[in-house]
Amino acid sequence: MKTVKDIMSTDCVTATTKDNIYELAVLMKQHDIGFVPIVEGKKLIGVVTDRDLVTRGYAEKHSGSTSATEVLTNDIKTIESSTSVDDAAKIMASNQIRRLPVVDNGNLIGVVAIGDLAVREIFVNEAGDALSSISEQDHRELASSTH
Repeated sequence: MKTVKDIMSTDCVTATTKDNIYELAVLMKQHDIGFVPIVEGKKLIGVVTDRDLVTRGYAEKHSGSTSATEVLTNDIKTIESSTSVDDAAKIMASNQIRRLPVVDNGNLIGVVAIGDLAVREIFVNEAGDALSSISEQDHRELASSTH
């Protein structure tokens, strides 16, 4: 049985609570990512997505010098590296999550993205179901925001 440790990305771009939202936006642009785990040392504190920067940051008229702590999500779903790939796919689908931090003993050791499930042709159906479910949610959010 394959575990998350077999497929997770370990070269995560991270930031700290001392970083500001402008620095997070620059990191996202430089690395072409939309998700940055916020850590203290190796301990996962929360995550900031590109959507967080927009909705909790700039759309709230916060300046670029605003602390990352103002926009981060700290109530996040995480999994351990020993979690099976099948269980990870189910967690991602049921929680509508595209990226799932992998944490052992409170420390961030990697991230599993929905693409990690599909690209490696492991549990393609679950990854497809998860992506489809997430995309439907995004579509519903978009449709409801246009009315």
